[in-house]
Amino acid sequence: MTGVAFEEAVAQRSVERVPLSHLSIELGHLYMEEFAGGIDSMRRHFRRIAPWAQSAARTVVTKPGGNRPRVSTCFLVDDYFSRFSTPREVIPMLVAAAEESGLVIDYLARESGCAVADEVPLAKLVEQALVTDPVPGSNGIRPPTTETGWLCNGQRSPNSIAIPAMADKGWLPPMQNAANRHSIFVDVELWDLENGSRRWSCPFLAAVWQLIRLGLLRHNGEVVTTPWQVEELPDDWDKLPAVVQLNPGAAAFSAYRTFSVLGSRFLQVELAVRTILNQVSIDPTVLDQVFARMRGENMELPKELVDRIDYVFIGE
Repeated sequence: MTGVAFEEAVAQRSVERVPLSHLSIELGHLYMEEFAGGIDSMRRHFRRIAPWAQSAARTVVTKPGGNRPRVSTCFLVDDYFSRFSTPREVIPMLVAAAEESGLVIDYLARESGCAVADEVPLAKLVEQALVTDPVPGSNGIRPPTTETGWLCNGQRSPNSIAIPAMADKGWLPPMQNAANRHSIFVDVELWDLENGSRRWSCPFLAAVWQLIRLGLLRHNGEVVTTPWQVEELPDDWDKLPAVVQLNPGAAAFSAYRTFSVLGSRFLQVELAVRTILNQVSIDPTVLDQVFARMRGENMELPKELVDRIDYVFIGE
């Protein structure tokens, strides 16, 4: 009887649905060094990315009987690793610089909102959803990711000092799981400690950011980081919601697929993001919702999460 009751409880569990666009286009990130260049630096950025963002929007084609294309844009501001200026000063400059290149920023997000948003610890939720890729022949000597703060896509090179029995075998290389002929081994730092507290890494927060944009995160069945419209921009980043809707007529913030136009310096970060996302377990109920809606719109989506994420990397 206990098993039956448990199954009924799971079946009846309520999981909130999130509105979805067809495509979410990220128009870039703003860090302190970019802001130091003033509005001229922002203008140069949007001029470079405009052709790519506009081309991405044109790729959204719905099948006969489907809904009209829904595309939204977003922009991420770093208020996690460094604080600079204020929302009241920064946001109007970004909006004006984008408009000069024919772009509209529908949503603006704070990077610290990828760690904690509306008192919900998003980064911790994603860490708890990690299912690390099992290593063939693993002997269990490696501590879990939640203890070390490191995640990889295979077998690290063994430490012969720590494992005396392997000393006579000499050096052994790291090895990627399911490598295609040759390994591309990736080891990602998820967090470190600052004044005794965790400081989440840029790749890990970027992985959370992708999950938010894909509408795949829930907390106790509820949607996280609902975009808010604000009547007046504050002078403190902490007083700004995690995601702000700047365009009242925008399509939904989250989407079936994401596309990001980024500087080439983000290439390594996004490789780490994909390594992380390959080991995140998404709530099956949420996935069922997404695929049911997809079928209702006569759409096709890749089964693998990372295959719904696309990029263009451009030189500075």
